[in-house]
Amino acid sequence: MFNFKHLAAAFCVFIITQAAFSQFGFSPEIGIIAGPVQFRSDFGSRTDKATNIGNMGFGIGVVQYFNFSYRRNYSNLINRDSYFNDHFKVRNEISWNKTKLEHFGQWVDPSKTSEDAKRLRGHKGVANNFDIGTQLEFYPLSIHAFEAFTPRFAPFVSLGVHYTFFSPEVSTTYDNPNPLAYGNVLNPTNFYSQWAPGSVDASSGSTFSVVSSVGVRYKLNTTSDLMLDLRWQYYFNDWVDGLNHQLDYNKYNDWLLWFNVGYIFYLD
Repeated sequence: MFNFKHLAAAFCVFIITQAAFSQFGFSPEIGIIAGPVQFRSDFGSRTDKATNIGNMGFGIGVVQYFNFSYRRNYSNLINRDSYFNDHFKVRNEISWNKTKLEHFGQWVDPSKTSEDAKRLRGHKGVANNFDIGTQLEFYPLSIHAFEAFTPRFAPFVSLGVHYTFFSPEVSTTYDNPNPLAYGNVLNPTNFYSQWAPGSVDASSGSTFSVVSSVGVRYKLNTTSDLMLDLRWQYYFNDWVDGLNHQLDYNKYNDWLLWFNVGYIFYLD
């Protein structure tokens, strides 16, 4: 279950790791990222445009990089021509995202008057996720050249692993005609009748996820960059949104797209 202890522990690891690498002379960078999140879950139909546009939230995070293009202790002379040093950075991150969820599409159209349509329209949720993880970023152009403003743009791609603490929320406005079930939010009779009992669960948990992104940096000055980043994150769990209805078309775990803007500062 996510709580402030997780946040405190994550920040401790973040700071200790940065301090340890700094002792070896690697140049660290630190920054903040933020932007809209499109959460793809079991709410609505995955291919429905209204679902994808409607179930959007927001994310924010702190990022820290290890830049191997030079080592401060040796005046930028050691391993200067290493391909790895000139084209890769390690990105560590602590982030949080939140998305309000509801059902969209033909099954909740106002023309639908069945009890199941009412159940779907009344069913709401919140995906609330805290992440900590690492990615390896690859820059096809020279990092040295970018640091010298030639050019001022540096595209990149990345791949990594995050550990996610999720804490979903579930609610319903469905006016259940069964007085014994009314008021019990997680009672199966409050939700779509074709879902198996237990398909709605607001329990907190944790899972690993794979993260990949494509982006670009723009050199503002010698000590700071502007970053644009489009992320795809796939969770190894289908309960991140508090819903796992397990019907035949439920083929994928929860995942998201996150477009973020970042400001990166060089700590040298």
